[in-house]
Amino acid sequence: MRRIERALSTLFFVGHCPLLPGTLASLLGAGVYLLVRNNTPLYLTLTALFLALGFWSASGAEGTFRRKDPPQIVIDEFSSMLLVYLFVPFSVKFLITGFILFRIFDIFKMPPIKKLQKLPAGWGIMLDDIAAAILTNIILQVLRFLPIPI
Repeated sequence: MRRIERALSTLFFVGHCPLLPGTLASLLGAGVYLLVRNNTPLYLTLTALFLALGFWSASGAEGTFRRKDPPQIVIDEFSSMLLVYLFVPFSVKFLITGFILFRIFDIFKMPPIKKLQKLPAGWGIMLDDIAAAILTNIILQVLRFLPIPI
């Protein structure tokens, strides 16, 4: 069971990439979005599935890495990217803006987001990224209606 948790939480070992594993996992999440964005039921199902697998696998795998929110666990970035684009109409500008904003919010963790990271086990690992994704999604939703080009 530990092997399955570790494989899922590291996104089948993408988390062991020596350079920017969280960014790579986010790119893969954006790729899944691109593949399923036109099939809403599949998109919603995969989003819920990956988030649930993230909570489960991150909770179990954190103990095997013996540190709080280890960088090898990247299912949080991957699954949260699907939330970034939820109900946002597709465009290249939203794809890129969403990716950049999410990475900024995930890396720099503004105070309300930073508090979530302190929650135990998989809750802290997942919820800070989910909060960053929701914040990014809200900004993208607002940008849809502003008459400024981005």
